[in-house]
Amino acid sequence: MPLPCIDLTTALGREAWLERLRGLRNTASLTSAEAETVARLVDDVRVRGDDAVVDAMRRWTDPDFAAERIRVDVREMERAEAELDPDLRLALEDAIANVRAYQTHIRPTDPPTMQRAGAELGLRFTPVGSAGLTVPGGVAVLVSTLVMLAVPAIAAGVHPQSLRVVNPPPTRRPGGASADIAPEVMACCRMLGIDTLYRIGGAQAVAALAFGTERVQAVEMIAGPGNIFVQLAKQTVAGVCGTDGGFYGPSEIVTVADASANPSWVAADLIAQAEHDPGKCFLVGWSKEVLKAISDEVDAQLVERGRAEAIETALEHESAALLVDGPEAAAELADEIAAEHVNLAVEDPQGWLDRLRNGGEFFLGDQTPVAAGDYYAGPSHCLPTGTTARFASGISVYTFLKRSGTVHYPAGMPDKAIDAIARLAELEGLDAHAASARIRRK
Repeated sequence: MPLPCIDLTTALGREAWLERLRGLRNTASLTSAEAETVARLVDDVRVRGDDAVVDAMRRWTDPDFAAERIRVDVREMERAEAELDPDLRLALEDAIANVRAYQTHIRPTDPPTMQRAGAELGLRFTPVGSAGLTVPGGVAVLVSTLVMLAVPAIAAGVHPQSLRVVNPPPTRRPGGASADIAPEVMACCRMLGIDTLYRIGGAQAVAALAFGTERVQAVEMIAGPGNIFVQLAKQTVAGVCGTDGGFYGPSEIVTVADASANPSWVAADLIAQAEHDPGKCFLVGWSKEVLKAISDEVDAQLVERGRAEAIETALEHESAALLVDGPEAAAELADEIAAEHVNLAVEDPQGWLDRLRNGGEFFLGDQTPVAAGDYYAGPSHCLPTGTTARFASGISVYTFLKRSGTVHYPAGMPDKAIDAIARLAELEGLDAHAASARIRRK
């Protein structure tokens, strides 16, 4: 099954693409039917606490879910760590070290104070006191997501024991037995020094972290990826607690490819994103021959993949090869899509980077797989989706830091400052503000 191709050099192709783009941008709307469902569920958790969480888990995950299962016993986590495969432990330790080094490197430091009109003015960064981290469950064991959320928080200064992780067990199939969350997730929590892990997910988990319940401790910040219900729930509770401010939904990639690109490598990256089920893959180029070569490679490699059926669905219904009339049009289109991952499989990737504004994370050159960012390199793989990279950023050490300005008049306020403040305050009808400045006149 070839990757569907949309020819944007034709009016019909442009019309088809605009319809697809509108669909991408509508996923994060608080006016959707899903948002109404989320609002009701969040309010139910606020009022009924654990009972509402259990009801939601029984409805969507496991009909036999019980309140006693909400929190994972730390002894289970310790046992999982002790039994962790040694090679997997080494791989996790490497990934954790890389992410920690990068996040520590980019952590901002307080700038030096400046002198202005008799005042010393500064800025200080302080971490949030606690954070809830949403690690999706389901079919995949997303231990990498735990690393990509927890390590930036710890690098910001959040104590590991002030991190609360939510990770739901797999959805129970009809006639099947209840399943537990992956022992690898439990073990990784202990490797990171985290001892609070909850077997819950969805909007109900976000609400529980925001309001607190009998068994779930409330947090000051919630961060992490998830389906549309998780993302809308974060928007709904914003203000009750902090949120990451992003929409980290189904995975997506834009690859810009020219004649220098290795078709098999590019195809492998596209398939890797489609594997997320759902995943969105957009291949942008101005050569029909390049697009066909890559599309043929997708077909050839697809039969070798374990999740071929899910990949095929994502490629057929969520993805496209997009033919444009040149490099400038390709750059404009990539910025318009504003994808989570942007892979520049072009001859001069660094030069191309200077052309682009929008993207959650950029992968330079066809020799750089997106999987490096997913698991190992350093930047977090929790990135904005649904074209929100136009205005949003991925999760990083910055997510868990607050900025506070500082003002100090060490020698007292100058008369000029007092007079200016008083005049401005009286203009607004706030004479008490004016008086609070004038009372300090020398």
